[in-house]
Amino acid sequence: MLKFATGALILLSWFGGPVHGEISPGFKNCLEFFYENIIPEGITGEGICQVYKNKYRFSTLYDKTRRIPFYSAYILNATTGSRPDTPWKIEPQLASLTAGKEMKNQKKNQKTDQNVRESQAVDEDYKNSGYTRGHLAPSSHQNTEDDRRATFTLTNIVPQMKGSNSGPWSNLEQEMLKRFENCTSKMYVITGAMPYKSEEHKIKDRVHIPEYMWTAYCCESFDPKADQNRFPTYAAVGRNDQNSPEDIVKKDPNNKGYDVKEMSLESLEQILKERLKLPGISLFKNKCKK
Repeated sequence: MLKFATGALILLSWFGGPVHGEISPGFKNCLEFFYENIIPEGITGEGICQVYKNKYRFSTLYDKTRRIPFYSAYILNATTGSRPDTPWKIEPQLASLTAGKEMKNQKKNQKTDQNVRESQAVDEDYKNSGYTRGHLAPSSHQNTEDDRRATFTLTNIVPQMKGSNSGPWSNLEQEMLKRFENCTSKMYVITGAMPYKSEEHKIKDRVHIPEYMWTAYCCESFDPKADQNRFPTYAAVGRNDQNSPEDIVKKDPNNKGYDVKEMSLESLEQILKERLKLPGISLFKNKCKK
């Protein structure tokens, strides 16, 4: 199971059940995607080092019981190309402990191995589901074509409504790229999914649907002329359900219920603490301060 930093407490799944931790050896080989090589304090379980063409691209904490990631962590870079046309990928390591650590293309028109289907989401889950494949680590935040292709693994994807994915949430991702222009150090990003408060929502009775998306970034050094309120950290929460209550994010009629609310890192951490029923959480070491 996923454990807290002390190892003494058990983290319950953010959908209310246990999270099993046999999905990978952990983040030990890809700590570079976390600020100061420190994973979020309070959650220290196994994760996936996302490998493509024999190179680590980003890190993901995955719940194979619910078949979605909890979060993906990456270093934001200005893109030098367009969104690639690439097959969706799967993680063999989730299906077998003896499998390789590199993501593989899911073969078209071929029945997916049952062990793979049991351990993770597959492309068929999303077809005709009413949901888009929502990236946590978006391809638009990656520099090289191979880095962008690597984000098209289904372990980096959650069911996201089109109105969010191509609307306010997409606008937020573009705004983060603009802020990156004022960042004079690396910009570390952690983007995740937040569960419904009580009832579980699933597509095809397999893949769990988040009620909200959330993200936070850390830029240790930045242009002194930049907006000081948005550095060194800032965060946001976006609605993924038009009918959700407005306790976290208020609705604006112009956004059709898919509003995004920007906030301080501390505010996001408090929301996650309450929604995930955690005793405490810290996404970046020392709040991203030297």
